[in-house]
Order: sequence, then C-alpha cells, then structure tokens
Amino acid sequence: MDQSGVLLWVKAEPFIVGALQVPPPSKFSLHYLRKISTYVRTRATERAYPRLYWSTWRHIACGKLQLAKDLAWLYFEIFDSLAVKTPEERLEWSEILSNCTSEDEVEKQRNQQLNKVSLRTSLIGEEWPTPRNRSQFSDLTEKSSCHNKNWNDYSHQTFVCDHLSNLLELLLDPEQLTASSHSTHCSLVSQEAVIALSFLIEGTMSRAKKIYPLHELALWQPLHVESGFSKISKMFSLHKLEAWLRASLTGNPFGTSACLKSGKKLAWAHQVEGTTKRAKIACNTHVAPRMHRMVVMSQVYKQTLAKSSDTLVGAHVKIHRCNESFIYLLSPLRSTTIEKCRNSTFVLGPVQIALHLHSCDNVKVIAVCRRLSISSTTGCIFHILTPTRPLILSGNHTVTFAPFHTHYPMLEDHMARTGLATVPNYWDNPMIVCGENSNTSVFRLLPPCEFYVFIIPFEMEGDTTEIPGGLPSVYQKALGQREQKIQIWQKTVKEARLTKDQRKQFQVLVENKFYEWLVNTGHRQQLDSLVPPVAGSKQAAG
Repeated sequence: MDQSGVLLWVKAEPFIVGALQVPPPSKFSLHYLRKISTYVRTRATERAYPRLYWSTWRHIACGKLQLAKDLAWLYFEIFDSLAVKTPEERLEWSEILSNCTSEDEVEKQRNQQLNKVSLRTSLIGEEWPTPRNRSQFSDLTEKSSCHNKNWNDYSHQTFVCDHLSNLLELLLDPEQLTASSHSTHCSLVSQEAVIALSFLIEGTMSRAKKIYPLHELALWQPLHVESGFSKISKMFSLHKLEAWLRASLTGNPFGTSACLKSGKKLAWAHQVEGTTKRAKIACNTHVAPRMHRMVVMSQVYKQTLAKSSDTLVGAHVKIHRCNESFIYLLSPLRSTTIEKCRNSTFVLGPVQIALHLHSCDNVKVIAVCRRLSISSTTGCIFHILTPTRPLILSGNHTVTFAPFHTHYPMLEDHMARTGLATVPNYWDNPMIVCGENSNTSVFRLLPPCEFYVFIIPFEMEGDTTEIPGGLPSVYQKALGQREQKIQIWQKTVKEARLTKDQRKQFQVLVENKFYEWLVNTGHRQQLDSLVPPVAGSKQAAG
C-alpha cells in the first residue's frame, strides 16, 4: 500500500465478457494499435474520435487490417455490449434491427450506432500472460490456456502491469509522441485518457467502502503530486502517473480469488450418498456492489439444483466441473461461464451480456442470452434465443443448435430487465470464428423430428405462460404432427374395446415400457432428483 492509502485494482468484467476467447488476428499487434490510435485522432471530424462509428471502424478493420466484415462487426458488437446502456435502449435497438428487411438496411442502422473509443481494443492485442507462480492457484482458478484466463484476476492484474506502459502510450495525443510513435520522459497524459483508463481500473481509499473510477481518484486534490496532475496544464505527467498506478495496484477485492477465499458459502447443493465429491458454491453478493457480483459453483454431482434468488440477479456466474446434474438458475444473470462440465442440463434465466462454454461434454444448455460462444465442446446441444450470431471457437465437435423451447412465469419480466427481446433471433446462424473449424460440419440444426418442448417442473409467480416469441413454424408443425399421432393412438385404444383384464394387462405393459424408456434416456435420474433430499441436507435459501 502506498502512503496515500489509495487502493487500485483491475476490473474483472472487461476480461470476463469483453475479451474474446480466441487468439486475435495477427495484425492486432501493438504496432497496428499505435497506428489506429493516431489515425482516429487525426480524423476527429470524420466520425472517428472521440466516438468511433461503425463505418469508420469497418474502414480500419476491413480496409487496413484485412479482417472479414463479419469479424469486424463481431469485435465492434462485443465492445458495444460493454457500453453502459439501459435495458430500454437495448430493446429499442433490437426493435430497429427486427424491422430491417435487408442487409443494406441493417448496415445503415449500424452506421448510426456509435461506440466510445476506449482501451477495449487493447485487451485483445496480446496473448494472455502465464501466471509467474502456478502453485498459488487452486484447480478452480488455475488457467492453462488463453481460453481459461478470463476469470483469473491474478492474470488480469499481471496483464495490465506487464503492458501498462504500452496502454498509457496508446492513450497519448499525437503531439506527445516521437516520430516513431513512442513516449518521452516529458510526455503528458490528458484527463480524457485517464477517464478511458477507468474502463479497466478502479479503486478506493483504504478502509473506505465507496468505489471510485480511476480518474476521480487521480484528480483528487491530495493526490495531485503522486498522480502527476498539473493544475496549470490540466494534464498528467506520464512518468508520475505510471509510477503511481504501479505503486497502488493490488488484488481485486471482488474477483474470483477473493470470492473463493472469503466469499459467502452457499448450501444450495447436498452431498450425494456414496460419493466423495462435495459441491462448492460461493458468492460475494453480500459485499460486492452492482456490476461486481459473482457466484462460483463447482462439483455439483448427480442432483437437481434449482434457484431463483436475489443472490443471482445481475451476477457473473461460473459453473465448474459439474457432472450428471440438472441445474436451474432462474434469475436475470450478467454473464455465465460453464466449464469442464459433463452429462448435465443447464436452464438459465436471461444472460445480459455473454454465455460461454469451454471444455464441456454432452451438455444441454437452455437460455436466452445476448451472446453465446463455445470452445472445446463435444456433443453439446444449445436451445437458445439470441440477438447475435452464436460463436463457434476452436476445438468443437458435434454441436447442435435448436430453438429456445421453454418458459417459466418470470421469464419475460427477466428478459425486459436485461434488455433482451424475442427478435431478432439468430440461434440458427452460427459464426465459425477459428480457421480450424471452417468446415460447417462441426455443427447441425436439430431436426424437427427430434424436437420436444421442455417443461420447467417448478411453480413460481409471474405472467409468462408460453415460449417467448413462439417456435419456428417447422418445429411447431412437428409438434402438431406428434400430437396428432397421440390422438390417433388414444382413439385406437378406445375403439379396441378391451376387457377389464386386458386393459389392466395393457396398462402394465405400457408402464413397463415407459419405465424402461426413463432408465435408458436418463430421465429417471432427473425425476428422482426432483424429490427433496432428506431433512438436514436440504438446499438452503439464499
């Protein structure tokens, strides 16, 4: 801790939901980022700075960096998802897109949407760092590749500290740079640049509870000498600002590590008899302010866990190493990461920003989400409603996409709170991001003959009584045909005029076949797990 008592830390959210879990294009290097930074500043009158329009970014990304248009829009869209907007503004944008009848109309609307220039592009400019001391990380927080470091707050801090000089240099105005686009000992940083850096860093005074963005602390009168701010120039000394940041940076008190170490333990799951695995669920929602809430869940095994709780509302949720379970989290969520899970079903409330799966096998996910991305999955099924194209990253096999097919009473209310609408819905138009997966055979759309609706087996208060937005006509038709077959079968049985003994014998035969089907499909386990556990091991409220 430095003498001023200021504590700074790297914010988790830009890394959890703002860093795409895929190696960046080769031209996203520091050299090109410097050129982009200079380019937009010299075109402030051309919709490039201080706010960057889609048309300008498209010109830079497609014309100069040689990115495909879809990939250029993907990065812009991810940046936009982190912008502070109300749910009403998000819903208005969805309505505008849903009314477009052509790609040209969509492009026109995109050109009218603007996004703040910030350090967001810098987040994807370098490979994630490797922790210097792996022994300090538990299995839950240890990361072995760039795919898994988004939740590791040690990696967040390491990344920013290792690249702090470059980050600050990118924020300098052109006149503060040498001919080779480098800083000098006399370079000055503008107030606007420090405000931009607040996207990554925030802090507080020691022993104080209120959290401040970086620029408010840097501009605080007693800190002017240390932060390097001059009242005369209204700017910061680059040398002093960097030294103050390095001296003040500490661990994130609301990060994953703090949540696991000192967070509130939740008794939502019970111990399954005969197993050594013990579920671990922790949260920081009792101490963390909004936008910093986190719930981490690990090793839920062979059970049904169902929650609709204030603890989950607006939280970043990580689900890790769960196996043979059915997990229902029926609250509006900020983001969700599902990692290293097997043979399980996850039914989620609306996910406001991003839903990501990594290294999962035979998992079914049912959710409304702003963005879905998957990496290193095998045999997974996604029943989703999403206003963006699902992202297929590296290492996936046998992926199935299907329409969202369930509802619960509070669903539409939760969708409104997260700014998610029923249209547009791109569940059936995934985007393959990694070159190794350019073959579209990596995924399929669920055939209508295999489609069934999903019933959430819990009673709740609320007004939603049907699947939001309905079903695509081809799937609705398949359900109708199946219902028609059932009616024909019932009519056939009725007209068979069976005797009392025959009816009883027939009923036993049907029940045996049904039981056999429950066992073979695994549905028997799901039904059994709906029975409340014995007293003393009930799932706790919270």
